Amino acid sequence: MPHDHHDHDHPHALLPPDPALRVKALESLLTAKGLIDPAALDVIIDTYAHKIGPQNGARVVARAWADPGFREALLEDATAVVSKLGFYGRQGEHIVAVENTDDVHNVVVCTLCSCYPWPLLGIPPGWYKSDAYRARVVREPRAVLAEFGVTLPEGQSVRVWDSTAEVRYLVIPQRPEGTEGWDEEALLPLITRDSMIGTGLAKAPA
Repeated sequence: MPHDHHDHDHPHALLPPDPALRVKALESLLTAKGLIDPAALDVIIDTYAHKIGPQNGARVVARAWADPGFREALLEDATAVVSKLGFYGRQGEHIVAVENTDDVHNVVVCTLCSCYPWPLLGIPPGWYKSDAYRARVVREPRAVLAEFGVTLPEGQSVRVWDSTAEVRYLVIPQRPEGTEGWDEEALLPLITRDSMIGTGLAKAPA
């Protein structure tokens, strides 16, 4: 399936390999050419990092945990469901929800670039865009998860989903034990960004 970027001979291949340095180099170049306004860029970044951010995705997951009908609809057509909640737009045109169970743990990667559901999770973390994560999580997902502090039971398989320009994924983590009867607001603090990528688990209740 197509990704946002295909041509590895494109001039962007000459930019620094580290994502943060690459972004800085591009920003400096585009600013010098008068193509972007750094102040406007700061506003956009702040919006996705702090006002949108992972809280949107957490709200979706909390409702899926608390409402079986919503969960079923989300698994069937996540794009339509999250759009009704107002979570749509660039980087969120096509969303697929995948659910962790006792049998399967899901983890998301973009092997060629950094496709990511911005309207639900905000800006992707630096490690998500790193060459190491993109290459290794496909080959040795359990080892990578262990480095994130996630050790899975031997009988639980790992399914790696490759996010693309056409489809982006939201992981519904397993609901922690001891939260029966909790409402959405009480569940929200248990849901982390990493748990919705699959590199983490939902927090256990205090």
